[in-house]
Amino acid sequence: MMQDNNIEYWQKMAGFYTPFMKNNKKMYEAICREVEPILNRKMTVLELACGTGQLSFPLAPKTAHWEATDFSEQMIAEAKKKSASKKLYFSVQDATNLPYADSSFDAVMIANALHIMPEPEKALREIHRVLKDQGYLFAPTFVSLPDGKTGIRMKILKLTGFKTYHKWDEGELISFISEKGFSIQKHSLIEEGFQPLCNVIAQKR
Repeated sequence: MMQDNNIEYWQKMAGFYTPFMKNNKKMYEAICREVEPILNRKMTVLELACGTGQLSFPLAPKTAHWEATDFSEQMIAEAKKKSASKKLYFSVQDATNLPYADSSFDAVMIANALHIMPEPEKALREIHRVLKDQGYLFAPTFVSLPDGKTGIRMKILKLTGFKTYHKWDEGELISFISEKGFSIQKHSLIEEGFQPLCNVIAQKR
């Protein structure tokens, strides 16, 4: 595991994560609406930083197989308590050091995670490796407000010990992902959660 990754925080948050994230139901629904048209029942998808399955459960049935992973054992334990599709499998994995072979997946989802990773470039390097040629990257990520201010709910979240390692605005996030070997296909701003979220859809190049 990478150092200084705030793992203890996420382990402690696991039991509260599902009810807490219900406040972001509209945000997750918006992400699903943009991702679903790309998915099909022949696709194998890897999800990184899945939390307790906020996107895993609604999207897995649209695919052939959905591999949902998180670096927090407690998050995965909570996710496994819920009923799941036979197409959905949960496991504990480090996004910066994946065990999968090159070109294993048709798509990779990493939601609301790049900005809270000390070294997100390592995760993108691994994502690029395990994706098939022209494979899709779905990377919805919270971004900074135009004036640089933090939303009130994000301020409250920080009081619990939440850490953000990168404070990109929409353009900076898009540039960061593009520079790591991905062609941006679509991006949109979703303002239904704690802070604006840039929903980036890209392809491996």
